[in-house]
Amino acid sequence: MSVAGLKKQFYKASQLVSEKVGGAEGTKLDDDFKEMEKKVDVTSKAVTEVLARTIEYLQPNPASRAKLTMLNTVSKIRGQVKNPGYPQSEGLLGECMLRHGKELGGESNFGDALLDAGESMKRLAEVKDSLDIEVKQNFIDPLQNLCDKDLKEIQHHLKKLEGRRLDFDYKKKRQGKIADEELRQAMEKFEESKEVAETSMHNLLETDIEQVSQLSALVDAQLDYHRQAVQILDELADKLKRRMRDASNRPKREYKPRPREPFDLGEPEQANGGFPCTSTAPKITASSSFRSSEKPARAPSRSMPPLDQPSCKALYDFEPENAGELGFREGDIITLTNQIDENWYEGMLHGQSGFFPLSYVDVLVPLPQ
Repeated sequence: MSVAGLKKQFYKASQLVSEKVGGAEGTKLDDDFKEMEKKVDVTSKAVTEVLARTIEYLQPNPASRAKLTMLNTVSKIRGQVKNPGYPQSEGLLGECMLRHGKELGGESNFGDALLDAGESMKRLAEVKDSLDIEVKQNFIDPLQNLCDKDLKEIQHHLKKLEGRRLDFDYKKKRQGKIADEELRQAMEKFEESKEVAETSMHNLLETDIEQVSQLSALVDAQLDYHRQAVQILDELADKLKRRMRDASNRPKREYKPRPREPFDLGEPEQANGGFPCTSTAPKITASSSFRSSEKPARAPSRSMPPLDQPSCKALYDFEPENAGELGFREGDIITLTNQIDENWYEGMLHGQSGFFPLSYVDVLVPLPQ
């Protein structure tokens, strides 16, 4: 940093201390500017939280949620990928129904019904894929761009304005001790930064119709998804009702047990079916049968990470229900690698990485802030 730059930093720091400690008043910004700054701040917070909640609404599963944020919607639109890269819960349910329907076979009413329902669930999964793609392209991506570009640029201008204000106020206090030209230049730079920050905030607030349009795109995508879902479910409901009618009109087959075949128990003296008892058979006692029914004590966790790295201890057993989740047993020590949101962590155990709920563990060493 140059000598002039060091001087500016000193001026700003000196003026800031003077205002914070000594109660000195700085140059006041007008009420319109402050109101505009407040609205921009509220807009920034709203966009950030709505983005997070929208992604969570589309994919409650944290593993899928992480993949959704990395989804390249341009590639999807061009047909370069077939799906968002994660299974939809409707698709997993459909695969389960199809598998068991095929196992039951065509002679089973329930098996045929499972096949019908499984095909419908697979169609619902495809419709859900389309919803995720549409919302990502027309709502999430534009709002993320607003955060990364316009709002970040406004914050840069406001920070620059505050620095120039401190510099100007410090030089005002030293009026008479410094050249008038230096004071005039500081004032011009302050006014210039104020105008730039004001213009950028004004442009953002005046073009909020774009955000309304993006919100409308979100609702349109939801409506399209629900219309298609209702159509698929209506068709499935009709199929199942027809199957119920056909099954109720079909004459019931009576069960006729087969005649029992005679069973040879062997010689009377060998009541165990012809195999004599041997003296080598183990003797079962009450105490041995009691011990055999006891559950063996579970060995302690072998994945004890050093206590100087982020880790947590499992309070309960956790069985994964979705792809990407990490299963563990009570007492396991899990290495923490990331916090997805306020309810889910990412961690490692026995060389496996995955997601798990915060409510199932007790944090021993927290992640660095």
